[in-house]
Amino acid sequence: MKTILKLIGGLLVGGLIGMLIGGLIVVLFTDTTWNEYIQKYYSIDISEGLAVFLVAIGSLFVSLAIIVPIHELGHLVCGLLSGYKFVSFRIFNFTLLKENGKFKIKKFAIAGTGGQCILTPPDLPLEKIPIGWYNIGGVVANIILLIAILPLFFLNLNPFVVEALAIFAMTDAIMILINGIPMQAGGISNDGYNVKLLKRNLLSKQGIMNQLRANALIQKGMRPKDMPDDLFFNPRGINYKNALEVSIPLMYYSRFIDDKKYDNALEGMESLYCHKDEIMPLYVKEIACELAFLYLRTGKIVKADLLLDNDLRKYIDTYRKMMSSKERLLVAIALYLDKDKEKATDIYEHFKARKNEYLLQGEVKSDLALIEDMLFIHTQTLQNSTL
Repeated sequence: MKTILKLIGGLLVGGLIGMLIGGLIVVLFTDTTWNEYIQKYYSIDISEGLAVFLVAIGSLFVSLAIIVPIHELGHLVCGLLSGYKFVSFRIFNFTLLKENGKFKIKKFAIAGTGGQCILTPPDLPLEKIPIGWYNIGGVVANIILLIAILPLFFLNLNPFVVEALAIFAMTDAIMILINGIPMQAGGISNDGYNVKLLKRNLLSKQGIMNQLRANALIQKGMRPKDMPDDLFFNPRGINYKNALEVSIPLMYYSRFIDDKKYDNALEGMESLYCHKDEIMPLYVKEIACELAFLYLRTGKIVKADLLLDNDLRKYIDTYRKMMSSKERLLVAIALYLDKDKEKATDIYEHFKARKNEYLLQGEVKSDLALIEDMLFIHTQTLQNSTL
């Protein structure tokens, strides 16, 4: 009910804003005054008012359906022109990727995002890898789009068309501002902030380049433990408020999990979790998930139970369809916390049946192997205890 009320409230606010923006455009580009514009709303009947509202809402959704792909396309084109290589291109729930030299479309979504363009950087020294155009390409595309539609306001168009164009222009302008003006939200940097940060911070630049290279390999099916060692290192004295710097030790410690070096991974993840008040919330959730798995795997059941509160369990359930590591954690919870071998096996079988639906196939291979290892060891332990 809360979700429905929020949606209705958002639609009402969106409609009101659309009407105000539409009025602003009408006043600026016609002889109509504000008073005349407002009086027209008093004179129209309910059906006309409803039509204005519906046009506003429909225009907003259509605007997003066009503007988000254009934004991501800007990243793609500018990145490719800068020497980066194609890895994947996602719009809403659909991802275009290259497998075995052929393009393929997969359904894949990340909660809270409308698109994503992943490329891998050129093979150059860190200082010479370009970062400007790839990061700001989406904003450039949105600016070009806004300039392209402005002449339409000078045409003698139907008022509803003018309203729709006004909402489209407003939405595009907001996209430009929230991505172009350097800022962070919830610890996540926007495009403008990334350009500013990567130009002055080589450690951050190293972090994002290693992430992009590792992501390309993992989408091709390579497990972290099999990746080149130079992608993984543990820097000292990092700024825990900088997500790109935190990603470096997070990658480093996560690799220990794939290699079943659980004690090393646990020590590292605990050291990161000590700084949870500084690290961005998304990374804190990921660290907590891996800590819960490591606690379960090393017999620290009470610690795992305390960590797995309702908030973290909700996060796990939300992301299990897009991140295979959450299925691995759910198997561990069923096996070690719930003491339910049948439930653990059922989670494993369902995960295995839909393994090809995941985007990061290297991660899938890793998690399947770790789950199978858990189930095998658990079975062996039970057999030995009955002898």
